[in-house]
Amino acid sequence: MESAAVRARFRAGLRCPSAGFAPGYAQANLVVVPAGYAYDVLLFAQRNPKPCPVLDVTDAGSPHTVLAEDADLRTDLPAYRVWRSGELIAEPDDIREYWSADLVAFLIGCSFTFEAPLLAEGIEIRHLRAGTNVPMYRTDRRCRAAGRLAGPLVVSMRPLPAGRVADAVRISGRYRSVHGAPVHIGAPEALGIADLSAPDFGDPVEIRPGEVPVFWACGVTPQSAIMASRPPFAITHAPGHMFVTDVPEHHYAD
Repeated sequence: MESAAVRARFRAGLRCPSAGFAPGYAQANLVVVPAGYAYDVLLFAQRNPKPCPVLDVTDAGSPHTVLAEDADLRTDLPAYRVWRSGELIAEPDDIREYWSADLVAFLIGCSFTFEAPLLAEGIEIRHLRAGTNVPMYRTDRRCRAAGRLAGPLVVSMRPLPAGRVADAVRISGRYRSVHGAPVHIGAPEALGIADLSAPDFGDPVEIRPGEVPVFWACGVTPQSAIMASRPPFAITHAPGHMFVTDVPEHHYAD
């Protein structure tokens, strides 16, 4: 499906992870904060570009983005999260009732963007085959703090045959604007991850004999900073439920 048609389905109420939708088009994470916190988010992203590559920042009060000019950020994602003082208070599929004139939205690159190129070279994406959400984990790696925001790095994981890891590094490494190459390969305990079968976000996936867990920086990292830093109000996408843009994925390839 084309990106606009996918957004229309989400706007009409389809609620599911967006991985695999509109192949060929980039997807993005969403972070929305009051204007008084926008500089903190921008500085956090600048200091932590691997998990937080910024693709667009909206004007205060505007629910529109140059990444898809006919889209509405309040309705066109499959699911959202609403936060007050770092606590999750709602997970709606429409945030118009929470919107106000001082909110600024950040669109942050997503690793779903390079999954189609991985598939094109014969690399299986396990969560796509299983029809589940990608597994995501908080790590013990601290992001560089910025203003009032601080928190741990979050990573997404895809198990790959050992013989295809180098290919995945090469392919994803071309997409630095959407997280790029992995931040870690194998040994989840080196990231402080105790149990791959119990992700902090998303769903677990099978890891078969001969496969290696490969970890990419994840755009859920700002949500971990929101939980840790407790700003008075924020809205994000629900993990794995992304904004599908009109930008071809190759636009972000080096």
